[in-house]
Amino acid sequence: MLSTIARAAASQPSRLASRAFVSTWSSVPQGPPDAILGVTEAFKRDQDPRKMNLGVGAYRDDSGKPYVLECVKKAEAILLEQGLDKEYAGITGVPDFTKEAAKLAYGDDSSALANLAITQSISGTGALNIAANFFKDFYPHAKNIYVPNPTWGNHNAIFSRAGLKVEKYGYFDKSTNGLNIEAMLEDIKNAPKNSIVLLHACAHNPTGVDPTKEQWDQISQVVKDQGHFPFFDMAYQGFASGDCNKDAYAVRKFVGEGHQIVLSQSFAKNMGLYGERAGALSLVCADADEKARVESQLKILIRPMYSNPPIHGARLVNTVLNTPELKQQWLDEVKLMADRIITMRTKLRNHLEVDFGSKKNWEHITNQIGMFCFSGMTPEQVGKIKSDWHVYLTNDGRISMAGVASSNVKYLAEAIHNVTKD
Repeated sequence: MLSTIARAAASQPSRLASRAFVSTWSSVPQGPPDAILGVTEAFKRDQDPRKMNLGVGAYRDDSGKPYVLECVKKAEAILLEQGLDKEYAGITGVPDFTKEAAKLAYGDDSSALANLAITQSISGTGALNIAANFFKDFYPHAKNIYVPNPTWGNHNAIFSRAGLKVEKYGYFDKSTNGLNIEAMLEDIKNAPKNSIVLLHACAHNPTGVDPTKEQWDQISQVVKDQGHFPFFDMAYQGFASGDCNKDAYAVRKFVGEGHQIVLSQSFAKNMGLYGERAGALSLVCADADEKARVESQLKILIRPMYSNPPIHGARLVNTVLNTPELKQQWLDEVKLMADRIITMRTKLRNHLEVDFGSKKNWEHITNQIGMFCFSGMTPEQVGKIKSDWHVYLTNDGRISMAGVASSNVKYLAEAIHNVTKD
């Protein structure tokens, strides 16, 4: 048996090692919580049966349930019947998918299609990341990118991490809850020549405020006059107005006027393929040689990122867009989703003005478009609507209209009226 001294000696090194051990990650600071995730977590903790989660940017049907499009269900059945393999896609994805995505965005007869460098991406976020890194490596001017104020929160993080300098241009007018077109045009005009300008193609996130056709024409002219480079983020084609062609007006207008645009696309919202991560990035090139060179560099960028994209979501989109009856059903369903949101906007405004006699101006609720409504509520009012009415949304007052249903829209109006009437 070991003596008491021997046992003590034997245990000493492990105690010393334990005291000396410092984890490699001990200095990693706690990051701030995601704003939208925090809203959802607070909503889940609330036990009140009237609670509403208006923070998440995902469509819900009028029963408040996630909605899988019927055309997508049929496309899945077709794919299952075909018994396709699960081999890797190429670096730039499923070719039939990117072909159909391009036609949907630019138009079937667009002259841009002939010399379009395009790659499948990990939804819209992935497309933005690829584009940001491409700009960093190859954009021949200063790496400045101007984004609207406000813009989707991920834009700033994506562009900054890629090494671009993020600047802002005026966009939202808090006094009207609408577009400040004068500030927008002035700021774009005053930006250093050859700056990159990020533009939301439709259904601006988070405000729901879009330029009119006439205003897009003005924006195109100022961008051209200053030699700026237009970079479009189109995450809601069809989901804004219910008309895919109408929602693509800005993209097609700029291309028609000779802009060499870059375009990020997502099929998360308009096909309900949130978890499938189906998107595309395209660059309008001058000729076939330039297209080949750009595509070669896109492949070099993508290869160390994720090698190649997932195939199932791309196959679903391709099957829907390439099957005439499924495409028509999709166009009908995307209009149905857009119309339901438009109806909720109308009902919410009517309840505020008629049923509760609010004296405030709520025109912006129906003037804005797409999934989100910038309500105009202050952070204090948002805090009150959470605590008193169990309605959860982000502190900037952004309401996800997709989370509003016929069964609770009047309750929401009552809540908004009570926290804003004083």
